[in-house]
Amino acid sequence: MSTNQGYQKVSTEIPIMADSSRITSRSSSQQLMPDSASVSASLESGDQDKPEPSYQYSGLRSIGKREWFTVSVLCFVNLINYMDRFTIAGVLTDIQDHFGIRDDQGGLLQTAFVLSYMICAPIFGYLGDRYSRRWIMALGVALWSATTLLGSFMDQYGWFLTFRALVGIGEASYSTIAPTIISDLFISDIRSKMLAFFYFAIPVGSGLGYIIGSETAKLMGSWKWALRVTPILGAVAVVLIWLFKEPQRGQSEGSHNLVVTSYREDLKDIVKNPSFMLSTAGFTCVSFVAGALAWWGPTFMHFGIQLQPGNEDVSLSRVSFMFGGVALMSGAIGVPLGSYLSQVFKKRFPRCDPIICALGLLISVPFGAAAMIVVSSSTTWAFTLMFFAELALNLNWAIVADILLYVVMPTRRSTAEAFQILVSHALGDAGSPYLVGVISEAVKSLRRTEIATALNEEMLEVTGNNSTIVFESIDDSKETKFVALQYALFATCVVEVLGAVFFLITSFYVMRDREKAKRAIADGSIEEIQHQDADRTSSSSCNS
Repeated sequence: MSTNQGYQKVSTEIPIMADSSRITSRSSSQQLMPDSASVSASLESGDQDKPEPSYQYSGLRSIGKREWFTVSVLCFVNLINYMDRFTIAGVLTDIQDHFGIRDDQGGLLQTAFVLSYMICAPIFGYLGDRYSRRWIMALGVALWSATTLLGSFMDQYGWFLTFRALVGIGEASYSTIAPTIISDLFISDIRSKMLAFFYFAIPVGSGLGYIIGSETAKLMGSWKWALRVTPILGAVAVVLIWLFKEPQRGQSEGSHNLVVTSYREDLKDIVKNPSFMLSTAGFTCVSFVAGALAWWGPTFMHFGIQLQPGNEDVSLSRVSFMFGGVALMSGAIGVPLGSYLSQVFKKRFPRCDPIICALGLLISVPFGAAAMIVVSSSTTWAFTLMFFAELALNLNWAIVADILLYVVMPTRRSTAEAFQILVSHALGDAGSPYLVGVISEAVKSLRRTEIATALNEEMLEVTGNNSTIVFESIDDSKETKFVALQYALFATCVVEVLGAVFFLITSFYVMRDREKAKRAIADGSIEEIQHQDADRTSSSSCNS
């Protein structure tokens, strides 16, 4: 790697002390810790067999074309990844009508996908820390593209549900690995900016999923065509993945050859990391809320707008288009805003990252609740309030990812990503769409019972005979459907407050765990070079 391609070499003087774990870096603007070449220079004079030095970036303009290409490909795949996830949400009512399924079965489509996604994540996390990440990602993208396409041809609910579950396997391979590649290319503020770029694709891709799904279904006259867009883009993504070069693990932090430990030891280390575990708990709450709103949001807004005078015939595709636009804009602003706030306040308040996440969740609560209340009376106010609720929620994405990367060792990051995916989806968006659907059906059942009871009493007073009306025979009105989903979605407000508590507790541990990770990486670099020095000494003795 040459310095004439926009890279800046960071030179660092390292005095050797009695305690090799104490390392002082005297001149670095971006470097997280000394690189292996700097340590080697202190251990041995001369350049023979010196490990390759690490290079850092002084700013976005200094980043080379190869690195920009790699990040752009990762962001493109993440974009179509989330487009695929939420295309169905944009045409959910059409799917329910086609298969004749209820709200709980509609929510089960997303739950089945997320269950397979989270179950397979630890497997790909293990593989991602040990084998070629490019191979794993390419095969995974090919798998979810193929299963999405095949699922669009299924005419039975059971088979359609099965293929949605298979899509989760392919997507798990990509999501656990992509952030670790970014962490191996960049550190510090540059890493934060690139993570914001990467996670920017999540809300934007989700919004495009609603828009493209609803508009394609409307244009082609069938919801099945909505599922045939992302497989084409997925085929393009597989080719692009093969064209970028995979960095070495720990490359950006000057540790090119960190030793991979056992999977059991990796899990033991990350489970004992308070910052990681607590931020994962907070992110699980974010995932719960985001999953519920993303899946049921368009349908709920559709029912609410239909209750407004003059909007009785508004179409789901139009509401999905508006909801997608709100999701896209809130993500386009919220994700980079969260990263920007982190970079600004971290200089004065090093533990600000989890606090920003907590405040984002707390701010989102009143805006989200207000949007759910006013949607039946004002479309403009409902979407405006929902925009601010989602904007505050989107402050979390890049920051949570950054916390994981700077409190966990490079050789354990794929495992940590997989663990976070497993927990956040198992207790978050794997169950939230289904849980909202179950609560909605329970509320509908209560309202049917109330109506049936009232009718029975009225008929008894008029005729004097016992009535035979039962609540199952009563059709749900638009108002009943709206109120049922409204009560169910109010549960997300409680979960957001819980998530804020987890992030606030994280702020007490985050600095300690960050410094611990720095020392562990630095110690690993010194031990590696001392081992190389011992090997060269032994070799010289044998030769003499």
